[in-house]
Amino acid sequence: MSDPLHSATRPRLPPTSAGTRSDAFGPTEWGLLAAIAVIWGSSFLFMAIGLEAFDPAVITWARIALGALALAFVPRARRPVDRGDLPRVALLGVVWMAVPLTLFPIAQQWIDSSVAGMLNGAMPLATAVVAAILLRRLPRVQQATGLSIGFLGIVAISWPNVRDADTTALGTVLVLVAIVMYGIAANVTVPLQQRYGSLPVLLRAQLAALVLVTPFGVYGLANSTWSAPAAAAMVPLGVLGTGLAFVLMSVLVGRAGATRGAVAIYFTPLVAIVLGVVARGERIEAIALLGSALVVSGAWLTSRRERP
Repeated sequence: MSDPLHSATRPRLPPTSAGTRSDAFGPTEWGLLAAIAVIWGSSFLFMAIGLEAFDPAVITWARIALGALALAFVPRARRPVDRGDLPRVALLGVVWMAVPLTLFPIAQQWIDSSVAGMLNGAMPLATAVVAAILLRRLPRVQQATGLSIGFLGIVAISWPNVRDADTTALGTVLVLVAIVMYGIAANVTVPLQQRYGSLPVLLRAQLAALVLVTPFGVYGLANSTWSAPAAAAMVPLGVLGTGLAFVLMSVLVGRAGATRGAVAIYFTPLVAIVLGVVARGERIEAIALLGSALVVSGAWLTSRRERP
């Protein structure tokens, strides 16, 4: 893959780049998208179980530690990365993992989770804006339309819970900062994934994030209690939600580009709805069904072939 001894001869990576595949999404892209949506959509359930005993900082530390540990067992993840690209990999750990995964639980002290989930749906829009700045070109009309329709769907899905939610300006700002960082991360990931593959990049990014969040995790232990169910919930949250899902997401944006790949985020509320009905007997309102249709329509438009 890469040879650190010859890193000086390697061309510098661009801030971001287009995906390697400009065609409409095929079975591979839709499969990656579905897997990401299922894993991240179910992560909310595991986080809720963990919060019954653990401080939010402990959950953030545990999920990153377990994700990095899972990747470390894969031989391909230990392949070298050019020394000159390591600062960018570390940046990825900061803006994709360490800071956002810390900001969300902090923000939810002043903002309802339903509002945080709705705001998180703006991540594809933030990704498109960052991509337009870095690539110096606007997204295609079809992509912009698809992203807008998808976000309207997220608002419709969230509205039954959001309309009576408690929120503050501080909580909203913290979530928006995290979303902007997600948009930056999706774009930074693309050229790194295309050069090295997902596993070496994500292992090192998660190790960098782990260094940053460990002091907060240690501090949070004082506000936590032991619970076997909460500890058990950290395993899928870390191994799948932070290990596997980040790898799958980086593969998707490497193939489809940051803007088109980010539509995977639109499907996580759909998974949450299904889990709420199956596991908790929750009721689906008509506006949420309309929102689901808008999400699917918007994602389909965004996934169409990129034309030069």
